[in-house]
Amino acid sequence: MADAKPMTKLLVDGVAIEVPPEYTLLQACEAAGAEIPRFCFHERLSIAGNCRMCLVEVKGGPPKPVASCAMAVRDLRPAAKGELPAVLTKSPMVKKARRGVMEFLLINHPLDCPICDQGGECDLQDQAIAFGFSGSRYAENKRAVEDKYIGPLVRTSMNRCIHCTRCVRFTAEVAGTGDMGAIGRGEDMEITTYLETAMTSELQGNVADLCPVGALLPKPYSFKARSWELAKTDSVDVMDALGSAIRVDSRSREVMRILPRTNDAVNEEWISDKTRQIVDGLKTRRLDRPYLRESGKLRPATWREVFAAIAAKMKASRPEKIGALAGDLCAVEEMFALKLLMESLGGTSFDCRQDGTKLDPKFGRASYLFNPTVAGIEEADAITIVGSNPRREAPVLNARVRKRWLRGNLLLGVIGEQADLTYEYNYLGAGPETLARFVDRPPAQKERPMLLLGQGALARPDGLAILAQAAKAALALGCIKPGWLGFGILHTAAARVGGLDLGFVPGRGGLDAEAMAKNGNLDVLFNLGADEIDVAPGAFVIYQGTHGDRGAHRADVILPGATYTEKSGLYVNTEGRVQLAERANFPPGDAREDWTILRALSAVLGKTLPFDSLHALRAKLYAQAPHLAKLDSILPGEAADIEKLAAVEAGAPSAAPFVSPVGDFYMTNPIARASAVMAECSALARLLLQQAAE
Repeated sequence: MADAKPMTKLLVDGVAIEVPPEYTLLQACEAAGAEIPRFCFHERLSIAGNCRMCLVEVKGGPPKPVASCAMAVRDLRPAAKGELPAVLTKSPMVKKARRGVMEFLLINHPLDCPICDQGGECDLQDQAIAFGFSGSRYAENKRAVEDKYIGPLVRTSMNRCIHCTRCVRFTAEVAGTGDMGAIGRGEDMEITTYLETAMTSELQGNVADLCPVGALLPKPYSFKARSWELAKTDSVDVMDALGSAIRVDSRSREVMRILPRTNDAVNEEWISDKTRQIVDGLKTRRLDRPYLRESGKLRPATWREVFAAIAAKMKASRPEKIGALAGDLCAVEEMFALKLLMESLGGTSFDCRQDGTKLDPKFGRASYLFNPTVAGIEEADAITIVGSNPRREAPVLNARVRKRWLRGNLLLGVIGEQADLTYEYNYLGAGPETLARFVDRPPAQKERPMLLLGQGALARPDGLAILAQAAKAALALGCIKPGWLGFGILHTAAARVGGLDLGFVPGRGGLDAEAMAKNGNLDVLFNLGADEIDVAPGAFVIYQGTHGDRGAHRADVILPGATYTEKSGLYVNTEGRVQLAERANFPPGDAREDWTILRALSAVLGKTLPFDSLHALRAKLYAQAPHLAKLDSILPGEAADIEKLAAVEAGAPSAAPFVSPVGDFYMTNPIARASAVMAECSALARLLLQQAAE
């Protein structure tokens, strides 16, 4: 049994506590229940110690206030006569010092609270009331700073800046781009992107959350709403497969903004820019009524008309000529309902893998999960990234890899694209031949090595051969050992793991997504929000989705569904964590929640599904897949699955190099493609890439 960590005793406002010696005084005071104001300090950033708002008094220490964020408990001097060291947070010295600091901070701060977007959520506003004076003794002119252009996502109001440097530390430490910094000295100091260029990070929107004074604000949300007007709903992100914890703020029927929630196991407290700023895409180009194609053109129709047209086609087709696709944004409930409907019709052609990835639940759950878990990245001492660009595919997960890299003693290698991942790595090669060399290599002397396998290696014709080869490499590298399962699949689709858990893959004699999309293989294709695949002419296509995207253009019948903010749905993230997205608003027009559409259609087809409510649907779902009933938990895979996978004979892979499936980070799904903000970001990213190439 490991020895218990040594603890240090001290008094905080007369309360005796025990804390680890490496704690700062600020952390110790908060552990004792004392409130410590701060502006520059942030738990996930390095200590700057430059706002001086967190001052406390240390008995027996220097005869002046001490910055509690920058002094460790171990640095306290023992008190006389064997007494415990004492820290005071409410003494007259502390109160006077904090009032003085607040007075200095407000010398140049504009009095624009009534028109500031941060009003109601402003740390400076709250702390000025709680710890400051009722007025100021300064009457000099305030400093004026020109607002800077730093990109399409963040608006600046630099007169408000108090130089806490949170944004600077975030871009340098978490995002890894170093976009922001300070120029000038003293009262001429300014926070900027140096040449007033746009920030390049996929996480840049987080600086608006970090800013405590409203100097940096989310540009698309500017002057849209006040915080007290908004209904706040906990949900999860579906823009990638990480499943970041988010909060959806809505007013009436409209989503106004999306903010991160803290979840240390998944996204800590960061979200990607796509997650945050696709808000306008939720209401643009929406399908809000059923459509039916007649004489080559789509016309608005009633639910009765479209259901009758579907029933006529279904009854005229043999079961083996009917197929179903599930898209990347589907919740587990509608995939489960569609699978039950297909099985009741006798069909075996259904697939949730529209990108053609060769993952299959028959190989075991460990064969398609990120088994080390996202938090487990911080325990790894060697990471090999194969066929993935995590910066584009899951920026928040990439930040977790960078966080581990910053700690040092990490062996990091990449097989695939040689891209800027915001951290240094050993570039090992471009394709399968490099991966093959690891199979016979003796394992590195590492305790917890990890192999991260991306969809760029699996969504190709030889994907199964590469999957088996990667399993062999993981075994050879020592990634599989007691207490550590270091073989991880990084997905790009939020619906993928849930679909694989349900077995939403072709049954005996069934066709996969690629075969279903070809001309002549099917008479009827039910497309549940699959917009990343081209369906050839020929089949009668029923498209159930949310936006007028690729799937709707090919459809013969359109059934308007609900986005992830408009329904309550389960999602399973890339590590196998079951998460619940709650409904924040309602679908527009005649659009309905997806499971209700399938239930109504099943009755018209004479194959009524065995549930009438979401509660009843989930009861059936949990009976088939009990692990889905345990929210925020992971049913782990088994190491034996990787050993079986390594034994799969799938031929030799081709020599084609691995290419990430995400070419444009901002345009990966129909919601993002409907967003004007994402279009602007995409155009800017292409311009910056072109300029870099020149």
